[in-house]
Amino acid sequence: MPPRTTLFAWAAPAFASGSPVDHTWITNFDNRAKRYPTIADVVAAHKDYWFCWGSYHANGGTPADPTGALGKQTGDLGLARCLVLSNADSRSVAAARGAIFVYGVDGVCHQLANQVLYATSDSGSPLTVSAARGYFASAFLYGTYGLEHAAWAAKMQVCAVSPPREGISGAPKMPGLKDDFVERAQSVLGAGDQETLAKLLALKAEVHAFVAQKAPGFEPPDAETLNARNQHLIDQAAKLLGPDKFKAVFGFPAETGISLVDPTIARGGGAPRKGR
Repeated sequence: MPPRTTLFAWAAPAFASGSPVDHTWITNFDNRAKRYPTIADVVAAHKDYWFCWGSYHANGGTPADPTGALGKQTGDLGLARCLVLSNADSRSVAAARGAIFVYGVDGVCHQLANQVLYATSDSGSPLTVSAARGYFASAFLYGTYGLEHAAWAAKMQVCAVSPPREGISGAPKMPGLKDDFVERAQSVLGAGDQETLAKLLALKAEVHAFVAQKAPGFEPPDAETLNARNQHLIDQAAKLLGPDKFKAVFGFPAETGISLVDPTIARGGGAPRKGR
C-alpha cells in the first residue's frame, strides 16, 4: 500500500491590499495544532510543505476565517511528492512547479495547489482550493489544473496515475478531473438560464485558447501586463452576466478589480517555455 497522509489546504490574503484574492498552499500537517516557524523546522520534523508559487507561511488566515483552513482530505503521499516536489520553493526549484512552469502564464498558486491535491483523488473527488477568495476568477482564466494540459497529463502518467485518454480533438484529456468553474456556473445558472450558461462556457473556452497562446521564443509578460490582460478578460464575463449573476458565479462584485499575479513572484516566475 502507498503511504497515506492527510493533505491540508490553506489560504492567506494575496499580495494586493484589498484585493479579493487568497494565496493558497498545501501541507501534510495541521498548523493549528503544531506550528513550524520555518521551512527548516518542517524538514526537521519530516513533514511536507508545498510552496505553490509563494513564500513560506507558518499559518493561514483570511478575513473569512482566522485559520485560513480550506479543507483536508487523505491521499497518497508519494503521489503528491511526485506531482509537485515538497519543501522546495517553486521560484527556484523546477520540480516544485508541477506543470505550472511559468507563473501567471500557465496558472497561479491555485492551480499548483490543486495539482498537489490531485493525490487525494483515490479517496473520492479530489480536494481543490475552491473555497479560496478569487478562485473562480483564477479557474475561469487558467482552469482547475492549469493550461499545460499535455504536460500535466504526462506528469500524472509518470507518477503512475491512469494514462490520459484521447479526447475528440485528439488532445490528451486528464482522467477523472473535474472543472470547478463549469460546476460553479452550472450550479448558479442552472436549468433556468441555459443560454447564458452556454455563452459563458463558450467565452471560457475562448479565454483559455487566448491565454494559453505561446509562440516560439515566447517570453512571459510582466505581472502588470498579465493582470491587465486578466482583468480585461474577466470584464468580458461581467458584461455577459450582469452584476448579480457575475457576483454569484465569481464570488466578488464585478466592479472590484482583481490582481491574480504577484509581481514579486512573477519576476522570478520560471523559465520561459520555448514553444508548445
